[in-house]
Amino acid sequence: MLQAQIIDADFYPAVVDTHPAARKGRNAGPERAALKRTGTHRAALRVGVLALCAVLLALLAARVVLWAGRRQETELLVLVNPWNRIEHAGFTPRLVDIGDGQQVDERCAEALKRMLADCAEAGNDPLVCSAYRTRETQKTLYRDKVERLEAAGISEQEAGAIAAMEVARPGTSEHELGLAVDVVDAGHQALDQSQENTATQKWLMENCWQYGFILRYPNGSTGITGIIYEPWHYRYVGTEAAEQIRQLGVTLEEYLTMFYSEEAVVRFER
Repeated sequence: MLQAQIIDADFYPAVVDTHPAARKGRNAGPERAALKRTGTHRAALRVGVLALCAVLLALLAARVVLWAGRRQETELLVLVNPWNRIEHAGFTPRLVDIGDGQQVDERCAEALKRMLADCAEAGNDPLVCSAYRTRETQKTLYRDKVERLEAAGISEQEAGAIAAMEVARPGTSEHELGLAVDVVDAGHQALDQSQENTATQKWLMENCWQYGFILRYPNGSTGITGIIYEPWHYRYVGTEAAEQIRQLGVTLEEYLTMFYSEEAVVRFER
């Protein structure tokens, strides 16, 4: 009889129990534990995914709110001056009545009312003598100014240039935005430099920024703004920008150049 021998072999046969009952009894505990761990892991994963989605949605909502706020802020900084016509500004006034036949953009109406009320409460007598103007009104004012200058012996060309610095050519006046108001002292309504000496103007110049307004054409800025010194013309830009402009001591043109230069070029100087 031949006998087979395994000599010097690193082989150890595995014993496998193929009986179903035995296999089930032996593996049931570990399998249940593994399944339980898997289920727990999947549940935790679902919770984690849902939490992440909620965070992402919250961040997106915050970003949308921020974008909306920045869009509104940019609108309030719209630049209209002798070189930037209102047609290029991409701004449409949303007008509301403020009394005495005057209108302003709704985005500055409440701030204006608060400013005037607080100014009056401080013992002053502010009066809005001009707010939103239609294009036709601006044409009439500009034409009247030119005619008065010509009647004083000034040439037509020179009269037009001078009038543009004092009244603004139609299409280049901030009054067509509805964001600008001329405020005078009711007891002294002269639209000249003497207006700065009234108690009303002193209060407004000192406090207007708290309501989102700036003195748009400060003394010595004609070379930048193209408009003469007007210690009665206030422009709404929003409280954040108004405070920064006050602290920096700059005009709106300079402020836009400092902080919004790219947008100013694209949006305001097309």
